[in-house]
Amino acid sequence: MGVTTDAGAGEAEAENRCWVLRAEGVSRAFGDTRALVGADVDLRAGEAVAIMGPSGSGKSTLLHALAGIIAVDGGKVLLRRSDGSGIDDLAVLPETKRSVLRLRRFGFFFQAGLLIPELTAEENVALPLLLSGRGRAEAVKRANAELARLGMPGLGVRRIGQLSGGQAQRVALARALAADPAIIFADEPTGALDSRTADDVLDALLASNEGAGRALVIVTHDERVAGRCDRIVRLRDGRIESSS
Repeated sequence: MGVTTDAGAGEAEAENRCWVLRAEGVSRAFGDTRALVGADVDLRAGEAVAIMGPSGSGKSTLLHALAGIIAVDGGKVLLRRSDGSGIDDLAVLPETKRSVLRLRRFGFFFQAGLLIPELTAEENVALPLLLSGRGRAEAVKRANAELARLGMPGLGVRRIGQLSGGQAQRVALARALAADPAIIFADEPTGALDSRTADDVLDALLASNEGAGRALVIVTHDERVAGRCDRIVRLRDGRIESSS
């Protein structure tokens, strides 16, 4: 029987600590279509990861599985607890508990923004904080601080229709960041923007992650966007082809 040295055990423990979220053998089918087949991927604190692949390759399905938006058919989706007390498997958690984790630990930034046009910018950003139990005054204060940090001081009182496309996406980004999540999930966040505005929004997204110690996952078709990330995970037919 082999013996593990103290140094070897320490290295193994250090490697185990570096990931925040880990998928192990994740599979998901929609009817007869196998969207994910045995996917393995780690998300590490402070790392930006791009997920790429042709249409129908399983990119968005992988993101939704990692974020606990959809249940998986097989495998594990392991999330390290913020207090270091253990690990939760999103694959076996009921939807109510996954919903709480999405509010408190995850931030979401999508191409369409999914903002509520009837609300002001500050109200859109504050909404997830209110849903997670924060008081209104605290939520609005944090919302305006996040908007100001993203270059929109004083614009919190405007409704979404009064903002440019780039400004609206910054509101969506502020909403994703407001709760200081462990992981940001971004699905084609610049896909509906012109190239200059897209670059500005991507700059803001990547800058917001610097030094924050959170993981960032970006689903994208754009090689320029992927090229600015630390690592690229490529999918084809629901399988991970490469991760580099």
